[in-house]
Amino acid sequence: MGRGKLRIYLGAAPGVGKTYAMLSEGHRRVERGTDCVVGFVEHHGRPRTEVMLHGLEQTPRREATYRGAAFTEMDVDALLARRPAIALVDELAHTNVPGSRNAKRWQDVEELLKAGIDVISTVNIQHLESLGDVVEAITGVRQRETVPDEVVRRADQIELVDMSPQALRRRMAHGNVYQPDKVDAALSNYFRPGNLTALRELALLWVADRVDEYLNEYRGEHGIRSTWQARERIVVGLTGGPEGRTLIRRAARMAAKGSGSEIMAVYIARSDGLTAASPKELAVQRTLVEDLGGTFHHVIGDNIPDALLEFARGVNATQIVLGSSRRKAWQYVFGPGVGATVARDSGPDLDVHIVTHEGVAKGRGLPVVRSAARLGRRRIVAGWLVGVPLPGLLALVLTHVDSDPGIANEMLLFLSLTVGAALLGGLWPALASAALGSLLLNFYFAPPVHRFTVSDPKNIVAIAVFFGVAVSVASVVDLAARRTHQAARLRAESEILSFLAGSVLRGETTLDALLERVRETFAMESVALLERTADVEPWTSAGSVGPDPVARPEDADVDMPIGDHMALALSGRVLPAEDRRVLGAFAAQAAVVLDRQRLVGEAEDARRMAEGNRIRTALLAAVSHDLRTPLASIKASVSSLRSDDVEWSEEDSAELLAGIEEGADRLDHLVGNLLDMSRLQTGTVTPLIREIDLDEVVPMALGGVPEDSVVLDVPESLPMVAVDPGLLERAVANVVENAVKYSPGGEPVTVAASFLGDRVEVRVVDRGPGVPDEAKDKIFAPFQRHGDAPRGAGVGLGLAVARGFAEAMGGTLAAEDTPGGGLTMVLTLRAAGGRDRSAAAGDSMLTPTTVRQKAGPQ
Repeated sequence: MGRGKLRIYLGAAPGVGKTYAMLSEGHRRVERGTDCVVGFVEHHGRPRTEVMLHGLEQTPRREATYRGAAFTEMDVDALLARRPAIALVDELAHTNVPGSRNAKRWQDVEELLKAGIDVISTVNIQHLESLGDVVEAITGVRQRETVPDEVVRRADQIELVDMSPQALRRRMAHGNVYQPDKVDAALSNYFRPGNLTALRELALLWVADRVDEYLNEYRGEHGIRSTWQARERIVVGLTGGPEGRTLIRRAARMAAKGSGSEIMAVYIARSDGLTAASPKELAVQRTLVEDLGGTFHHVIGDNIPDALLEFARGVNATQIVLGSSRRKAWQYVFGPGVGATVARDSGPDLDVHIVTHEGVAKGRGLPVVRSAARLGRRRIVAGWLVGVPLPGLLALVLTHVDSDPGIANEMLLFLSLTVGAALLGGLWPALASAALGSLLLNFYFAPPVHRFTVSDPKNIVAIAVFFGVAVSVASVVDLAARRTHQAARLRAESEILSFLAGSVLRGETTLDALLERVRETFAMESVALLERTADVEPWTSAGSVGPDPVARPEDADVDMPIGDHMALALSGRVLPAEDRRVLGAFAAQAAVVLDRQRLVGEAEDARRMAEGNRIRTALLAAVSHDLRTPLASIKASVSSLRSDDVEWSEEDSAELLAGIEEGADRLDHLVGNLLDMSRLQTGTVTPLIREIDLDEVVPMALGGVPEDSVVLDVPESLPMVAVDPGLLERAVANVVENAVKYSPGGEPVTVAASFLGDRVEVRVVDRGPGVPDEAKDKIFAPFQRHGDAPRGAGVGLGLAVARGFAEAMGGTLAAEDTPGGGLTMVLTLRAAGGRDRSAAAGDSMLTPTTVRQKAGPQ
């Protein structure tokens, strides 16, 4: 049975029409044929509300007495017994009369929901527990009856019943809310226009937050990345400079123009750690944005515009606030700047505001060399060594060579050094090498020598071409380094996503293995998957890896929300913005793995419960017939013997006593099987293994079958077996009794033993109807009787108990076809190591015949 659904009509104050709306919905449901009843509705003498109760079934109320006064409350037991599809329950925050089963009405509603009954209820905004202090500050009235916010937030549907303060006051003045003698006092106190306006705003904002939660959940479920401008969210891009305070205050003024707007300040740092941000200034700006009701975020990204836009779209922002660039005019040769790039790439769904400040165009230093982090420090140092010292050394060598190689060859030699510097160190060493090489060629080798002038125009062109080629090669190397870095990253992401996709399809990944993969992939110290049942509940760990995992998402260096009440928390370092996309895939997979593990556990519990229910049902059937049959026989025989009306002969008395004994034995056998099956089901069977000969146990197991019904064939040469004698006797007895039961008259059952290797086999052969191959395993299930076995032939536990005892001793029990027709049960046991098989073989030679005996009472 599923949990019922809760629908709540929320109002800003009494009299806005919550109960009327609830009763109207009840009438609509009844007209559609839904079983809807009134659990509790108080009309407070309002005639229009009272009229709405007509035509709706009302459950009787429970009467209670408190301090000599009589009260009526909702009768939860009557509703549970009535079990309607929908119950209408007014005043969710109501406090029940002391002595009731639950202190609050919302707890009564919780019982109805757990019983699968849908509930429609009402509540005012002032009754929410978290708003008690706010409402008291506004109205001067402390609300005594409250309901936890989480109870209302968990509702499947919340509908706001809204009314303007003026309309509500007119309704009160007309006597539609309170009695006429109370209207003036209410209008001049609690229901003042200012109070009603403030309460209305509280209700609207609270419902807006709930709607926002639904929207985020919907966007996450449908993978929507574009911005939906349902609510203003303003992202402030910070650089760590002093202009950040101006940007934050400007964003706060923009947010104040729209109710419900949010401010999110984000600082994006480079992954190489090269930054000019002041930690002290960032701390001041963080405090400022939090004081203004916003949040501060710290992410890492090598490409600041892309990281900023990715963050803004990830939080469904509608506006971005940036400061005007602090770069000087000549520094724009390195690129258009963050503000221009963000404005260009923002698209139609994001508005970008560029705010001026005091630091505009006052300089911000040279741009960071992006290729540095990609080429490595050793290559950069080698590039500078090749690009700067070697051209000077080459010029020194060429000036002391007797034969002049010519300016063309000399230029090629300098160009080779520039290309080498570009290949090793990237752009900047190559530019330095090109500039230095050009100067050396001009000074030492282009006429007039030892002067920085060139007389031949061809040499000017040659030197210019030399410099252009050097810069071009350096740019190509730098671009190749960037593309290599991007390709490596995309390849790593594709491998990670391929691993996740494969694990989803195979269902192989456990939660711990997945969290360990997250820790290794992102080089973290610890990873924890946290969850909680509700917003007001503490976080609990569903799984974690690494030392000292965090207990709350806010304590982690990186947290990735998964729905409303689950988060992946990582500790160790702050992740780059582009890594959060892959982390989001890991987080979603972690939630799937956790759900799968729980579903597997629940499925196993359900399987055990179903098996238990099946066994209980079969047991009831057995008790109702199979166990009562011998009891009835015993009862009839005893009643006959005790009868004073009949004088029984000795033969008749003996026959009745034999029937009593037979019934008691049969009953003892049935009860014994039931107890044995119970021990096997609960895992309390503990075999006492010892070495013993089969001929000491098997004959004792044949005492419960008729005389001349079994032929025993157990060679004396068999090795000893390592078994529990009691369990073995019980197992053999059950198998033999089952074989005798199905054997035709005049066809005895054969019990033969043999050994092969380290195993000893006991075969019980009958000539009965046999069992089809598809049913050979089913006959070992508890309470299974194959074919058309009549009632009274047992409860179907004998073979199940026999197999359970065999497996408990380390053996097996299986069914095979008997050649010529019938069924053979093969009981395989472990041979003991204490007896010499050569001696056993010698015994067999001295006694070539096997022991064949007729089984009878033992």
